[in-house]
Amino acid sequence: MHAIAPIPTASASAPHDIFIGRQPILDLGNQLYAYELLFRQGGQDSAQVSDDLAATATVLSHVFNELGIEEALGPYLGFINLDARMLLSDAIEMVPCDKFVLEVLETVEITGEIVERCQALKEMGYTLAMDDFVGLEERHRPLLDLVDIVKIDIMGMDDATLANTVAALKPWPVKLLAEKVDSDAQAQLCRQLGFTLFQGYYFAKPALVAGKKLSQSQASLLRLVGLILEDADTGELETTFKPEPGLTLNLLRLTNSAASGVRQKITSLRHAITVLGRRQLQRWLQLLLYTNPAAGSGLANPLMQLAATRGRFLELAAAGLAGASRELADHAFMTGIMSLMPALLHAPMEDILKTLPLLPKVRDALESRAGTLGKLLSLAESLEANDAGACRALMGELPGLNCDDVNRALTQALAWAASINREGAD
Repeated sequence: MHAIAPIPTASASAPHDIFIGRQPILDLGNQLYAYELLFRQGGQDSAQVSDDLAATATVLSHVFNELGIEEALGPYLGFINLDARMLLSDAIEMVPCDKFVLEVLETVEITGEIVERCQALKEMGYTLAMDDFVGLEERHRPLLDLVDIVKIDIMGMDDATLANTVAALKPWPVKLLAEKVDSDAQAQLCRQLGFTLFQGYYFAKPALVAGKKLSQSQASLLRLVGLILEDADTGELETTFKPEPGLTLNLLRLTNSAASGVRQKITSLRHAITVLGRRQLQRWLQLLLYTNPAAGSGLANPLMQLAATRGRFLELAAAGLAGASRELADHAFMTGIMSLMPALLHAPMEDILKTLPLLPKVRDALESRAGTLGKLLSLAESLEANDAGACRALMGELPGLNCDDVNRALTQALAWAASINREGAD
């Protein structure tokens, strides 16, 4: 892990209720490439941050001081926003150039001093990005000669405007990143225009297809989750696993990784089930739903990473509630994982719930965001949407949680999701 000196935190005059957010950045293969680390002030106007320097420093402080960079980001890059003061500050040089992309905010006036500073950062090995680009202007040219990535905000752009914007950037050998991609159709258009990076949650929105059937592996996984919830015997679990060789291989691989302290390698389904225990087996099965079990791979897909992060975040946040129990935390984990099933299975939530014997409070949370579990799920969704106002309101309904608790739970959840990915790769 890189040794990083502390980053200055927000000043006394800056708002203290700053929430960390993160949004995935995908590559051409729809695989995770990076996370953008975001911040939002949880005041009345969540879109306004009075001090960009303090806010960015606060985000970096959480990432560095809570867990460390490798634990928080895993194998992925981190994109961070820099205003002019942070860009010119020596503090940014403590950020490792191999783990972070420096985004020059659209509000930065591109002066000679800024251009000189960007040139120096490039020579140090940093990757630079221009944020929220919406059209070429003369003032952009000096910076375009230096940046590696241009982030184009496609929201509100029609197809012709987007094409013209891309064409204007042809003289520069920059990578194009499409921001605020809301649908797969938009992503496809951007691919055709030459974009190679994509930011947004379009991959987590279900494209419902009439008559779509579950694959055999998906159906088996759902059946296995149901059997665990019903406390079925080990023999019945084995029988359901056996017709799925890819699924069995995946389970054995994950179990061997998770049980690294066991002297003897796990080679049978019965042994794997015994070593993992029912609680852990249920968790692995829920996560395996988001992989390609037939191929025995796919752990790095963005939907799986989002589901793992959401489930773990809900579990940690639930454990921090006043009077919380282990049972509530377990139910919170399941709620988080299950909440993305419609995107995975391309089916309405109500149809998915018919196949599983879930507790009523988990069902209510998934269907209508009701109860404590529903509020926790809404909190996770608000963080993902970068809506700090909603986060603050929900914390008021969840006694025992404060802003620091939420940020800590999120960074730990990101680290856990990254560790799951590393275990699968190994």
